[in-house]
Amino acid sequence: MDSEVIAASLPYALGVVMFGLGLSLTVDDFLRVGRHPRAVAAALLCQLVVLPVVCFGLVLAFGLPPEPAVGLMLVAASPGGPTANLFSHLFGGHVALNVTLTAVTSALVVITLPIVVNLSTAYFLADGAEVGLQTGKVVQVFMIVVLPVALGMLVRARAPRVARRLDGPVRVLSVVVLVVAIGTVLLGQRENLAGYFVAVGAAALAFNLVSLVAGYAVPRLVGAGHREAVAVGFEIGIHNTAFAMTVALGPALLNNAEMAIPAVVYGVIMFFTAAGFGRLLTRRGPRRSAVDGRAPVGEPG
Repeated sequence: MDSEVIAASLPYALGVVMFGLGLSLTVDDFLRVGRHPRAVAAALLCQLVVLPVVCFGLVLAFGLPPEPAVGLMLVAASPGGPTANLFSHLFGGHVALNVTLTAVTSALVVITLPIVVNLSTAYFLADGAEVGLQTGKVVQVFMIVVLPVALGMLVRARAPRVARRLDGPVRVLSVVVLVVAIGTVLLGQRENLAGYFVAVGAAALAFNLVSLVAGYAVPRLVGAGHREAVAVGFEIGIHNTAFAMTVALGPALLNNAEMAIPAVVYGVIMFFTAAGFGRLLTRRGPRRSAVDGRAPVGEPG
């Protein structure tokens, strides 16, 4: 299939993935914000302020070319990924808090993403005003992120059995979307891959490590417990790179394959660094059960 066709279909595929995320959420996941105020406040501080500032500094320090620079800023502005829930569970984090943070950051991305992307394109690109996320493009981001999540939550609330049956297939689709997105970028940029990976790799690795460490350290500094800090660490360090690639590749969005390269590199790196970070945390911190009382899909909470 032609790579342009695949790129055009990614927003719809991501919409299905976000619908799957909605199938795992309830209204209580948003209300849970008040039960862990310090951890949530620390997570939002990292996601909305610390990460963009740190990423901007690293982009300048490593001297990234304009398009990859905007691409890494796009990764910084992307919400946490559902994969963070898995790592949090494996390494003793507060999984329910992960779900809450994913829900909140996915909802806020409609506001925060255009700000970060537009400022980045205006700074790094001469024609930034033309390629940023203006009103029409923000509406499309809303359509592929918030609306599908809301529909998924509605299905879970009204038809929990249907939600339970759809949960597995949609999780598989999430992996497929990520693989297809990465494959599309690699295919489209195959002639420039070596140079881009050399230019972006070190910056992406540094940003990923800073994200993981800040995600754990900041909650601990404000008095959050170990399990909550582990959850925030993975939520901040593991981004929804499929979302970042979709925004970069989407013909009606940024439509720039070079901006998707950092998300590809980050998406590969984060699995290895997150696993190593989790091992380090289990040695230094108390290992506790990740069972947090949250009911599975379809069961009363």
